[in-house]
Amino acid sequence: MSDIFALIAERKIREAMDRGEFDNLPGKGRPIPHDDEALCVPEELRMGYKILKNAGFLPPELELRREILSLEDLIRVCKDEEEKTVLRRRLSMASLHYDVLVEKNKSNPAFKRYAGRIAEKIGL
Repeated sequence: MSDIFALIAERKIREAMDRGEFDNLPGKGRPIPHDDEALCVPEELRMGYKILKNAGFLPPELELRREILSLEDLIRVCKDEEEKTVLRRRLSMASLHYDVLVEKNKSNPAFKRYAGRIAEKIGL
């Protein structure tokens, strides 16, 4: 059944190409940008990851990691000491929450299965 859909899709794409519908697309002739975050995701999970990411859903660990990086940047440029104190508290809480989530995931069988591959991909 999926072969039928693949054939129909292929035919529709070829017809659109013949009509020149892809000739003036932005980025034509340039490499497709890749998502550095997705490189850390096992290949067989990347499509699901990309769909969720495009829909605005990321694993809590990635959202927290992004928040941690933003807070670190804000602390670095902040000049007001009171504001820095508030930001440091937020950073501390976010880091603690991140550590708890990562530790919890270590007991997940899927994490155990892919831990070696993930570490290899990110150079650990």
